[in-house]
Parts: sequence; C-alpha cells; structure tokens
Amino acid sequence: MCFGYVGEAALRRSLVEKGAPRRHVLRGAAAGVAAVGVAGGLAAGAGAAAAAAPGERPVERRGHSRQRSVPHDRISIQLYTLRAALGGQPGFDVVLQRLAQYGYEKVELAGYYGRTATELRRFLRGLGIKATSSHDGISATPAALSTKLENAAILGQRYVVVPYLNSATRADWERWADQMNAEARQARRWGLHYGYHNHAHEFTTDLGGGVTPWEILMERLDPRLVHLEVDLYWAFTAGVNLGVADPDRFAIDVVRRAPLRVRQFHVKDRDAQTGDMADLGTGVVDFPRIFRSHTVEEYIVENDNPDVSPLTSAAVGHLYLDHLDY
Repeated sequence: MCFGYVGEAALRRSLVEKGAPRRHVLRGAAAGVAAVGVAGGLAAGAGAAAAAAPGERPVERRGHSRQRSVPHDRISIQLYTLRAALGGQPGFDVVLQRLAQYGYEKVELAGYYGRTATELRRFLRGLGIKATSSHDGISATPAALSTKLENAAILGQRYVVVPYLNSATRADWERWADQMNAEARQARRWGLHYGYHNHAHEFTTDLGGGVTPWEILMERLDPRLVHLEVDLYWAFTAGVNLGVADPDRFAIDVVRRAPLRVRQFHVKDRDAQTGDMADLGTGVVDFPRIFRSHTVEEYIVENDNPDVSPLTSAAVGHLYLDHLDY
C-alpha cells in the first residue's frame, strides 16, 4: 500500500492480534490512512505494504498460513463507493491511479464517466486494472440491451449485474425475472455471465400471502443463465429486520439455499450502533465465517457512505481483504 506505516501497522495488528477489538483498531487505522496517505503519501509505492513498522513482526502472508485467504486477484471494488471523488475531486483519472497503487487489479463499473467503452478499457489497461463486472439496469429496449452487452464485451468484462429492483407488486417481479432470463440468454452469446444484486427488501416485502420478491426470483430465474451477486450487508440487514437471532447465519443460508450460483460477493460491513454501512473490519458482519461457508469468484469492496472518505474506504477495504485469513 502507499500510505505509509501508521495506518498500515494498525491494520496489521487488527488482523493478527487476537486480544484487540478489531473494529476499534481498524477505525483508528482508517483515520491514520486518511491523515497519512490519502492526503499525500501515495508516492511510496506498493512495497510499503510488505514492510513491518519498527519493532513489529511482519504479518504472516498467504502461502505460509494454514488458514484460507482471499486470493489477491479476486479482490475488486464497486466504483459507486467512489462516485463523489470520481465525479468531483480529485477526479476519475487520479482515483483510478490510486486504486492501482492500493493494489486493486479489478473494478466493478457504475458508469463510464464520459468515456466510451474502448477509451475506458485503454485507460484501465494502462493502470493494470480490468473492469470485470458492471452494474447495469434492465434494458428498456432491445437496442439498449445490445449496446450494454457490446460495451461489456469491449471492456473484457466477465459479468453484467442488475443492481436494483423494487416493487410491492408480484407481477412486476415476475415480469422482471422473465426479462432477466431473456437478457441473460443474450449475454451468454457475448460470453458474459448475467447476475442479480440484492438489497434487504427482497426478503422482507410481502407480495401477498407471505410471498417475498426473493422467493419469486429464486423460483423464476433460470439458474443456467442467471447468477447472484450477494450483498452481505443487505443480507445481514434483512436478517436483522426479520428479527432473526443470528444475522450472519441468515446471510449464509441465503447463499447456501439459493438455487442460483453465487459467483460474487459485495463485501460491505455494518455499524453495530447505527446499523449504517461501515468500512470493512469496523463493523459486526462476520466475514470470515461467511467466507468459510462459500467461495466466490470476486470479493467486491463497497461502502455507499464511506466513513472517512471514499479513497480511505477503498484503501482500508483492500488491505482488510488482502490480509484476512479465515
């Protein structure tokens, strides 16, 4: 990482010291990252991550641990986390350069920020980053669907994901499921996997007779064509909203019981006091427990409302996953 030793050392301790309350240490580390690195210490280069602070033992890296780790090349970030910085200051180019410095090799797109697919692919390739996934709504017309899939193919994506649907009417969910199946059939012809990203309301909305949107989707979506990108914050939150005793178990059951394949996780934490989204490692979601239950192809960092700043959230998220043994 590129933000010096203060935040780096605190984050390491939070991951290797059994006695320390991890969320407290990570909150302090996030503040250290913001003060030391995101503000101006990026030039040190990624090599700073491998060095221990003075007097500190180096963290045991993957390949030397008996526990499993999140593979470095499966870590991504949903760029919606960084929307304020991408569209404002420091701007798209600088933000993506910093993501590369933090160690990200993959991103999930949420818009092109004024570039064509070809221009964006060229820019990302120069940084050593690949856009492997994107959030794209259901297409309004066949022409819009064709453009969406062609752009994804140009970018070299593996996945296209529907990010959000919401209605209290059963017929809407049935119609959407049928349309997603049809779009996914077209996506396959472009060599793309087509997915759906959940929130909490799919599990809690009563469409009549106790039937939920999630039940409609799981019954109607074709598992040969559509996969799931499970947002762990929202699955956990749905468990909380439903009053279950163990929201982590609820999230695990969402994954295990789904007839559709879960290929991607949105890795997003939850604050213990407020229930709001939180930077990774500072909240109450038990990611190691969930990761032990199911392995995915992408672990996508996300925080819709970053605790300190978008770039701090991105830096802390990558470092958390890259050092997490479970």
